[in-house]
Order: sequence, then C-alpha cells, then structure tokens
Amino acid sequence: MQIAKQLPSESYQYFLSDAAKERKPSPIRGLYPLENKPGVISLLAGKPNDAMFPFESFSFTITNPLDSSQSIPVSITGADLTAGLQYGATAGQPRLNEWFVGLQERSHGRKNYEGWRLTIGNGSQDVLYKAINAIMSPGDPVLIEAPVYAGVLPIFESLHCELVEIATDANGVCSSDLRSVLENWPVAKPKPKAFYTVPYGCNPTGMTATIERRKEVLQLAREHNFLIIEDDPYFYLYFGKAERPPSYFKLELEMPEVGRVIRFDSFSKILSAGMRMGFASGPKLIIDAMDLHTSSSNLQGSSLVQAITLALVEKWGYEGFFAHTRAVAEFYREKRDTFEKALQTHLGDFAEWSTPEAGMFFWFKLLITPDPKEEGDSKELIETKAYERGVLALPGTVFLPNGRKTPYVRAAFSLSTAEQVNEALRRLRVVMLKERGAQ
Repeated sequence: MQIAKQLPSESYQYFLSDAAKERKPSPIRGLYPLENKPGVISLLAGKPNDAMFPFESFSFTITNPLDSSQSIPVSITGADLTAGLQYGATAGQPRLNEWFVGLQERSHGRKNYEGWRLTIGNGSQDVLYKAINAIMSPGDPVLIEAPVYAGVLPIFESLHCELVEIATDANGVCSSDLRSVLENWPVAKPKPKAFYTVPYGCNPTGMTATIERRKEVLQLAREHNFLIIEDDPYFYLYFGKAERPPSYFKLELEMPEVGRVIRFDSFSKILSAGMRMGFASGPKLIIDAMDLHTSSSNLQGSSLVQAITLALVEKWGYEGFFAHTRAVAEFYREKRDTFEKALQTHLGDFAEWSTPEAGMFFWFKLLITPDPKEEGDSKELIETKAYERGVLALPGTVFLPNGRKTPYVRAAFSLSTAEQVNEALRRLRVVMLKERGAQ
C-alpha cells in the first residue's frame, strides 16, 4: 500500500491567519473525548438531561433510489435520538463523519490516513466562512475566479482582502491567466495564500473546469505555495456527455505531495437546502483551526439534522446514495435542455452562451447593441426593464469582484416549468426588441 506524501505540518503555520493562530481551544469542548473512557463519571459539561426532552421519536419516509415505486420508512429512536437532541462533537456525530469519510474515498479516492480529516457544518457556507477566516488575515490578497459565486464576496470583503481576479471561460478557470498573474507578482509583495474556485457547474457561469486546467492549477499551487479552496456544491449535479473530470481533491494524489486542497461539499442540492448540511475535507491543521472557530461560535452543526441525515444515508447505503445523485443529475440535465431550447427559440439572435454541463445556471451574453464591437451593460436592462415586464434574473455585474459593467446575465433553471421558462424568455425578447429599437 503506497501512502501519499504529505506536506509537513509545520508548513501550515504560514497559511493560518492571525486570528486562527490566536484562537484558543474551548476549555470544555476540548475535554469531551475524555468522557468516552470506560468507568469515567463525567461532571464536565452542562448538558441538559435528555429525560426532559419531550420528543419520543422522529419518523419519516424517503424515496427508494433503487426502485422509485417504493418508499422506505425511517425512524430515529433510542440512542440515535438522544444523540440527535443533545450537544455533540464539534466536528459532527462520529458515525456520520465516518460515513462522509467513506464517501470521499468512493468519490475522490482519498484514504483517511493521508493527513486530512473532515468536519461537518451548518451547510457548506458555514464551513467555507470558517476556512476563509482561518486562512486570510485582514488585507491579504486572494486569488479568485471571475465571475465568482456572489455569496463568497462579502466574506473576503469583510476581511478587506485584495481580490485578485483570474479569468474564466467555457473550459473553467484560465490557468494561463493564473500563471501570468503569479509570475508577474511584485517581488516585494507577499503572494496570495489561497485560490478560490467552484470547479463544476460554477455559479454563475455553469462552466466545468477541464482536467488539464485543474492539473496546471495544482502545479501552480506547488510552485507558488498557495492553497486551493475547492467550493463544490454541484459535484453531484454533473450531467455532461463526457466522464466527469476528477476533483482537485482527487487529482492532488498525482502530485508529489498532498495537502493543498480544502474541499467543501454540500447536500443542499441533493437532500434538502433547508437542512443546512455540508462538510469540509482538508489538511488536518486547517480543519482543526476551523473547528476552534466553531467551538467558540455555534459550537457544532445541528445534532438533529445530523441524526436525520445519518438515518437516511445508512438506510440507503452508498449504492443508494449514488443512485439518487444520478437521478438528481438527470433531472437537472432535462431542466437544462428545456431552458436551452427556449433560449434558442426566443433569444437565439439576441444572446450568446456556452452550454453548461453541471449545476443549475445559464450564463448568457445579451447582444444589447447591434454593433458586435460594443458591449452593453445588462444591469439596468435586467434590474429595471425586464422586471417591469415580469422577469426576474441577475445582471452579471453582481458576480464580478470589481463590479464592472458586463452584458452577461445569470438565469437559474432549477425551478421553472417549461411554460414558465418560455414565457420568461419571450418577455425578455420583448425587452430586447424595445431596447434595440431605442438605439
């Protein structure tokens, strides 16, 4: 058995933020594991007595991913219910944590002896926020693909980070642009410690990075000593014709050493968005720093949500889980096809786009002016004129760190019916005809 070489633990001191270095362990939560020693009578924590919790059981039914005509009853009782109603481990309920570790092995080929570990949060946004705060100190530069997930910008902005945009196209992050930025970085200026990317079905562009570009990004991470923040809520929503490219988390096994990728997984798109279930996998020292943050903020992810998730995935097993995610991906592929057909029908002569292979979004360029050399601005057209016509979408400028003008628009295709999509794009065509006529 060949064990992947790991970055030495002392190398992570460079990556930790000032706040992470100063954060101290919880004097109570740090001792929780000692309660597990046989014979110990714990007077440690102020845990409420579960005899006073009014809940006797939780029961629900779930679909059978191997036979859609059947439902599966699930009940949470006894020790599992007690664990779901009580304070728990900062990194998550051990059985669920172990199930997720097994999932990472099956999805990304990662073994739990390679210097990484996993922590569970209240959705992937929760652990993403803590990871960024564990790495970035106020004013630090950060490499960030553009356009970028708008929900991550306030995190970096609250730390007054210098946002260094890296261009993307239909094949994902432009690794050549990343190389150019790094090779021309001012000598006296500290280089960025992290690169943020959404590699599959990127929100907003829908792009999926090719394996060649991923490999070059990993090589650049070694050459210029930065971490890769792999924010990946759409991994299981891949529906491209070609085989899904491997994640950064998996590909780093091909590098001389592992330990530069922090991966974020979300169950919001495949189980429930409201449950807020997500987890992070990465170098032990980085995950440890994130857990220290958790122990002094929200203490842990929801025990009850974890109990529900655990009951579901243990009932399904890995086979059932992967069957379910394949069905989810197929559902969104059909949604994608419906939207693209309507887009071609109503805006084929007024828009340009690349077909997304994952996720829930179309990113299309409106040809606002007849002159192909002149790029218009979608902001007023989408925010005001389209909305007045009964269409709500997002102008591309909100996904650009510098807020510059752009003719691009992001449209989600996850919820709307075929009739709604066609009507929305018909209305947008009317807006475009009026806009063109006014010029």
